Amino acid sequence: MLDVLQSGTSAGAAASAGAPGGDRRKRERRNGLLFVSPWLLGLLLFYIGPMIATLVMSFTDYHYASDNGAVHFVGLANWSRLFHDPTVGHSTIVTLKFGLLFVPVSVLLPLALAYLMTARGLWARGFFRAAFFLPSIIPGVSALFVWQGFLNGTDGWLNRMLDALGLPGPNWMGDANWVLPSYALIGIWGAGNAMLIFISALNGVPRELYEAATIDGAGPWYLFRHVTLPMISPMTFYNLVLTLVALGQYFIVPFVLTNGTGDPNGSAFFYAMYFYQQTFKFYDAGYGSALAWLMFAAIMAVTGLLFWSQRFWVHYEYEVKR
Repeated sequence: MLDVLQSGTSAGAAASAGAPGGDRRKRERRNGLLFVSPWLLGLLLFYIGPMIATLVMSFTDYHYASDNGAVHFVGLANWSRLFHDPTVGHSTIVTLKFGLLFVPVSVLLPLALAYLMTARGLWARGFFRAAFFLPSIIPGVSALFVWQGFLNGTDGWLNRMLDALGLPGPNWMGDANWVLPSYALIGIWGAGNAMLIFISALNGVPRELYEAATIDGAGPWYLFRHVTLPMISPMTFYNLVLTLVALGQYFIVPFVLTNGTGDPNGSAFFYAMYFYQQTFKFYDAGYGSALAWLMFAAIMAVTGLLFWSQRFWVHYEYEVKR
């Protein structure tokens, strides 16, 4: 009996001692939610709310500049129209063709620049890093006007330099075969941001790995292929995901340089431009919402595939063994 009373007293004391700790955790959780509530409210009002609204709108025939803004439910009519609209297929093909140039330029070029910027014995390292990074902070539209003059097919600066070398310069912006390579060339302008990310990744590779591989007789290519690339693969994965998301939203460059037409002959008419045209030029918000959600679904599918594939080529320093 005495043992039972003593155990009950001990349990009560333990519960009393634990109560303040539990109250403190609840108070900290409540304060944390209070501090992040402005961000949560903004996320709900300006991101999740509009996304849900556009999803609902994709099932309606909503022309916000006519019919006094009346909304008519049309079911899957907009989604059916997507798969019978030749412009959707054309703009998707243009976007994919550009992606074959844009993705390598946006990933491999910054990696090459970062590798050079971390090489030993490089003179004026800080100057070159700043020189490659500064273009990425220049306002995009202003930079596009510079590129428009640089790539002018008649008297552009690039063609003048090619003429000086005795090489014929193409009509960069006016030839359907050269317009997408021109946009990929413009993409070099923003390589500095990804370059800095790769530089930080390269600087984080342990020197002991290089030293051990060198002692075993590894050459520069072997070191890069079997040491550097696996160790920086998380940053490569990160830049690849951002590049593919940016590809789906590629709009400013072709819209400004072609005045929204996608010329020449529609060879620069990207998917995002068609979405803009339907939504903000023809005021067809219902069909525009369906276009937006189709691109969102495509980006999510590709991103999900990338996350699935990372188990085969992305190597993290600390991995959980399963």
